[in-house]
Amino acid sequence: QVQLVESGGGLVQAGGSLRLSCAASGSIFSINAMGWYRQAPGKQRELVASITKGGSTNYADSVKGRFIISRDNAKNTAYLQMNSLKPEDTAVYYCNAEGLIRYYWGQGTQVTVSS
Repeated sequence: QVQLVESGGGLVQAGGSLRLSCAASGSIFSINAMGWYRQAPGKQRELVASITKGGSTNYADSVKGRFIISRDNAKNTAYLQMNSLKPEDTAVYYCNAEGLIRYYWGQGTQVTVSS
């Protein structure tokens, strides 16, 4: 089993920045890729960014050039640096980890961007 705990969400004005963290514990040896998803009210959960154990990254078009995903394998932690935030970035952000036979999810952290 893997446990994921997110932190770093909050309220920020448009144009501001936030940094999300996702700390993994438990069977961390089984984790390959990690990612961040988000879900806005009335919308489906969508991939924001992902990063493999080797550091290869993938971003949604809507956040390219503004968000940066990274991970510290020694600390078993993934990060999402969010810059130039827009009101449409408002959502609950979830951390995701790919295990050997299943995916794991964190509890989510709210990000609200005011205009």
